[in-house]
This record gives sequence, C-alpha cells and structure tokens, in this order.
Amino acid sequence: MSAESAVAARVVAVSSNGVYSFTKPTRESITLLAGLGVEGDVHAGVTVKHRSRVAQDPTQPNLRQVHLIHRELFDEVGEAGFEVEPGKLGENVTTEGVDLLGLPAGTLLRLGADAVVEVTGLRNPCLQIDAFQHGLLKQVVSRDDEGNLLRKAGIMGVVHQGGTIRPGDTIEITLPPAPHVPLDRV
Repeated sequence: MSAESAVAARVVAVSSNGVYSFTKPTRESITLLAGLGVEGDVHAGVTVKHRSRVAQDPTQPNLRQVHLIHRELFDEVGEAGFEVEPGKLGENVTTEGVDLLGLPAGTLLRLGADAVVEVTGLRNPCLQIDAFQHGLLKQVVSRDDEGNLLRKAGIMGVVHQGGTIRPGDTIEITLPPAPHVPLDRV
C-alpha cells in the first residue's frame, strides 16, 4: 500500500544514541537487528529499556525497540513557534508521507530494502519534551472534541527483519488483516 499523499513514503533521517539522552544524533545509516532494535542504541533489547518501564518491571517485553516520528509533526509545531529537527525528540526514524498515527497495530513497515518493523503502539510523551522546549508537550499531547487524549509524538515498533536504513529509503506499508486495532500507548 502506498501513502495517500503527494509525497512518497520515505525515510527522512535516522538517529541513534548509545547513552540515555532525550535527543539522538542523526546518522548516515542505522542497522536494525531482528528482535532487538537499533544496533548500538540504548533502547535496543528483548526486554524494556526505557527507564520508567524498567522501574515498573524490567522483565516486560520491549515493544519500544524503534521510535518513528513523522516529519510533518515538525511543520505543525513550527506553526506554533517551536523548532524541532530529526532526532531531537528521541526518535530513531523520521518519516515523510506516512500517516503514522493512523496506522493500526500490527502494521508492517518495510524501511529500505530489508528492514521490517511491526507497529506496536503510540509513544507516550513525557515531561522531558517540555525540558527540551518549554510548552512543546502541549503541542504533542492534546484532546479531541470528545475529550479523548491525542498523542502525536510518534509510534513505536519491534524489529521483525533486520537491515540497514538510510535517509531517502522508501517505506512500504502492509496493513494487518481486518478488523484493525487502533494504536494505543505502549
């Protein structure tokens, strides 16, 4: 399935960091490892690596091996006066031309020639976003007209098939069988 926009679905930037830090430096490429995540990234592993999740239960499966954000979010928050660039919100993959937040759980994303990530859920934005830029949290977490919480800070996934990803790589989307399950926080 291709993206339903004029912009082709593609990778804009890739980022990783071997130490805990809110932001992640952009790279020329990253390598995804099946069942683990981004090679050399602090969040790679079979079990949870995010500090808050480790504190709750370090034996939980890591459903947050890869963090993806849509570049279009940067335009949206830019209209409110915020400057955000790839990697600055801690994502591993910055995309363009894909409605990441509208994908159902279980969607498979082929990134480049080989890598395949299964979408597990929404990123649950935390207060570190406000420490990065004061007021930005309100831009990426809001409520709809019915009062439902909207999380816009990207999605999370697990690596099904490893491979190297570079800026400019295409993204192919394979939806799971119906009925589709909307994304929830993971």
